[in-house]
Amino acid sequence: MSQRASFSSVNNMDEEVLFDAVGSARIISLNRVKALNSLNLNMVEKIMSSMQTWVAPGSNVSMIIIKGSGEKAFCAGGDIKAATEEGKKDPSSLKSTHFFRREYMLNHLIGTCPLPYVALIDGITMGGGVGLSVHAPFRVATEKTLFAMPETAIGLFPDVGGSHFLSRLEGSIGLYLALTGCRLKGEDVHRAGIASHYITHENGLYERMQADLLTLSNPTRDSINELLDSFHKQSCTKSPYSLAPHLPKINEVFSLPTLEQIYAALESDDSEWSSKTLNTLKKMVGFQTAYA
Repeated sequence: MSQRASFSSVNNMDEEVLFDAVGSARIISLNRVKALNSLNLNMVEKIMSSMQTWVAPGSNVSMIIIKGSGEKAFCAGGDIKAATEEGKKDPSSLKSTHFFRREYMLNHLIGTCPLPYVALIDGITMGGGVGLSVHAPFRVATEKTLFAMPETAIGLFPDVGGSHFLSRLEGSIGLYLALTGCRLKGEDVHRAGIASHYITHENGLYERMQADLLTLSNPTRDSINELLDSFHKQSCTKSPYSLAPHLPKINEVFSLPTLEQIYAALESDDSEWSSKTLNTLKKMVGFQTAYA
């Protein structure tokens, strides 16, 4: 199969996840386009099984690339609807909780993968999609990337290793993103430290980057990083960082040790940003319960 065909394969609508081989590279394509590539148990099991084979002793695989099919999403999250419906049908069944257990095991496998793992987060990347990408050494955002951890809106916590990576972002951005579900777009995903690189589609840079990845004769973390860096430098703009005007207040408020103190600090501040942030928090299930 040609390199071009491997990155633009015709979707097989009967398969929820596609696997391709180009030399020693392996490509995973999430393929639930109508569901914005949301992750279900079947996909988790297939990806896990393949990755375990690729990292096993004696394997000749040198690099793993994961991407989303279609034009809109990398992965919009875990298929929570399917998991909850399963629980409603049979409350005694462990199938719904099994999805989360296996998903978290896959997140760990990605985070400890000895092979270079490149996540092309081109499009919507939320919840479970973040778990498939953020623990990797290479996370490539584009101008179409839309990031969020929206779990608090449904009464869940930022899972898929969220407490690990969010707590390691600069300042108090991680807790702010976790509690508010704030959405970041495009280059801001890299500026916040979530993406390792930002590469635009303009002038064919993103497509050239993909092709060049597959031509690396011996892909190592250093050679992959050097290649991505070169395209990143050509893509960066001087557009303003959307969070920049609010970083001092984010770091001040969201460094407070309790939710009650965060709430009080926002309530006592008369700025437009504090008012909007407080209103956002009031919509989150945990805050609705605490301050009902």
